[in-house]
Parts: sequence; C-alpha cells; structure tokens
Amino acid sequence: MVEVKLHDIGEGMTEGEIIHYFVKVGDTVKVDQPLVEVQTDKMVAELPSPASGKVKNIVVDSGTTVSVGTTILVLETEAGKSVVPEMEMKLEEAVPKKSEASTTQPQQQAPAENKGEKRFIIAAPYTRKIAREFRVDINEVTGTGTFGRITVEDLYTFVKKRDEIQSSKEMKAVSNKVIEEKTEPTQEIQKQDVQNIKETKEEDVLPFRGRRKQIALKMTKSFYTIPHVTHFEETDLTELLSYRNDLKEMNLNVSAVAFFIKAIAVALKQFPVFNAKLDEDNEVIRLEKEYNIGIATDTKDGLIVPVIHHADKLSVRQIHDKLKELTKKAQEDKLTPTDLRGGTFTISNVGPLGSIGATPIINHPETGLIAFHKTKKMPVVMENDEIAIRSIMTMSMAFDHRVADGATAVAFTNRFKQLVENPKIWPIELA
Repeated sequence: MVEVKLHDIGEGMTEGEIIHYFVKVGDTVKVDQPLVEVQTDKMVAELPSPASGKVKNIVVDSGTTVSVGTTILVLETEAGKSVVPEMEMKLEEAVPKKSEASTTQPQQQAPAENKGEKRFIIAAPYTRKIAREFRVDINEVTGTGTFGRITVEDLYTFVKKRDEIQSSKEMKAVSNKVIEEKTEPTQEIQKQDVQNIKETKEEDVLPFRGRRKQIALKMTKSFYTIPHVTHFEETDLTELLSYRNDLKEMNLNVSAVAFFIKAIAVALKQFPVFNAKLDEDNEVIRLEKEYNIGIATDTKDGLIVPVIHHADKLSVRQIHDKLKELTKKAQEDKLTPTDLRGGTFTISNVGPLGSIGATPIINHPETGLIAFHKTKKMPVVMENDEIAIRSIMTMSMAFDHRVADGATAVAFTNRFKQLVENPKIWPIELA
C-alpha cells in the first residue's frame, strides 16, 4: 500500500483545495498518471501517481481544503514493485541518465504500440491541463523534448494540424453541397452559418474558428508559457504634440505613433534584452540583430500583428508611411506572409479607443510589448513648482520575467520617455 499525500508543489503552499479526481476506486493507474487536480492560492496543479497499482480508497472528497501532508488517496501497489511514498518522484528520476542512453535507445526504437493502447507519457502538469482544455488525447501527441517529453509547443502543433484537417473536411463538405445545388460558395457558407444559429434554441452563438481560434491558441500559449510582469508609466507628450503641429504647418503630417516606434527602436539598441527571444532548449537568450516592430492592429476578423522591418534604419517619415500601408492592408485583408513575419518587439496603440490601462499579453516568443493608452490634458506640478496643463499619456509594458527584471524594464521605458518628451534632442540622438 502507498498513501498519496498532498505535498508542497514548489509554491511555498501550506494547503490546497481538491478540485476533482481523474480516477475512481478500482481504477488501475501507472506511474506519472494524473490522479487529482488541486487548487492552491497561486495556481491549479495536477498531482501524478508515484507508483503503478490500483486505487484502493479515496480519503478526501472533492471540494475539501486540506493541509500539506494530508493523505488524499491510497494505492494498492503491485507486488515486488518499488514505491515512492510521498510523491517525491521527479521527472528527472523517471528519465534515464546520459550514461544509460545507449541501453535506452533500442527500447525506444521498438515497434509502435497498437492504436488506442496507452503509452508512458512524459509531460508537465500544465501541459496536460492545456491538452484537456483543447480536448486532446495526450497519447496521440508526439513529444519532441528530451526522451520524448511532450512540450507545450508539441501540443499546439498537434492542435493546429487537427483544426486544419477538420476545417478542410468542413470546407470540402460545403463545396460538395454547393456543386450539387449550383449555388455560390460564399452564399452557401453564409446560409449554413445562419441556419446553425437559427437551430440554437437557448443561446446565441458566434463561430469560433479561423483567425479568432488562432488568436485564442496563441494567447493561451503565451499566457501559459511566459511569466508576465506589467510595468505602468506616464509620459508627457506636450512637446512632441507641439512639434507635430509645427510639422503640419510645413505640410509634413507624421503620426505620433511613428515617433513612438522610432523611439522604441533606439531604446531597444540600448537595452537589447527586450529585443530577444528565450531559447530554453539550448539555455540561451538570443539577442536579435534586426529591430522589427510589430503593430497590433484591430480588424473585423480580430487582432493581427503586421511588422515594420528594420525600424532602426528608417526615418520617422518612412515609418509613418509604412505604418499607413500595413494598416490599410490589414483592414483589406491583403497582408502577405512577409508582412507578418520576423517581429522582435510589439506595440499596441489603444489610446484612440479610450483605453486608460491594461495588462497586455506578450506576442510569443518575443520578450516585451508596450501598449500606449489614452492621452489627456491634466494639471502637472513642474520642476519650478508651478502648475501647468500638460498632455499626459499612460502606457503599460509587459515583459518576460524569465529574461528581464523590473529595474531593467523601468530603465528601458525611462529611455523611451526621454526621447518622446524631448523631440529637440532627436537630431543629436539619431544622427
């Protein structure tokens, strides 16, 4: 017998709530198979089985909060098999050491298992959680990690291929129906959507596919992969807006966002850690050599991020022209793969919509994103203690805390502020 106890899962927890069990009394389980899902004050985690055997007794009911060390359930283990009593078995202990690799490889090359047969799965608890959310049988996913470990990237690759296959089948079925009835494809698809909505009796629905579904996949991946931290700041745009008005009188209309993008490119050169991507497999932070700024753009089909390439080498006016071009192409759904590829840092200009603050999600696998919020006039105490009306913009910067720290983020935004608040220094700084 082995007692499965609630143990500290590394968050300094003292207690947890039993959300639900994945097994019932009488079920046969294998090592590392999820047994129960626990809610702590910081996260939801799965507790895997420490040994193979049969569930003898479930001691604690779902919905109960228990302290660390409390026995949750009891396993009846197979005779002669070793047991790890308090679930201290770690992933590394279940994986052969490098010295054993030569004896392990032939076993991995054994004939494939029969279809539908359960196989030993190496995957982190949150990877399994995402698999359940997207209704994926994790046994069907091929792992690319060490010794076949299933990573989050493996899971999203699987989901993307599955959805593409399903979408292809749906489109083929619709096309066949269109040919039979001799109607236009777009009309038939619209009729089908309308019919589906009409058949819904108790609730209204919207299609969850295409770009909307891809946005969901990418946002979920970023949220589960990156430990986000959001830094808030205020920026005085009074001098920059005055400078823009002077340019307008010279028939030079340049948007404030074009200045922001140029200032971001300059600041990134001084703080390259935010123009980087984390390569966990090789344990390095790769500093990108190009400065390609993604522009989060709202379209009728959802959020999309076209990229201004080599922003550091473009003038403010060239950035303005490129920004207009990409925005128009995005609204008309004419962006090319090149327009969407290669981003190293992203900005989101939500101020015109009325936003005063947000905690944006990073465009994975980038390290940072800045959102520019509403600019409004307000009284400000100046250095000489006089009160003046200034145009103040709020902004929020989300960054990957695995790659950078808060002090570096503050220094980065301070450099950005210095540039946009003092346009007169641009001829010196950008020369």
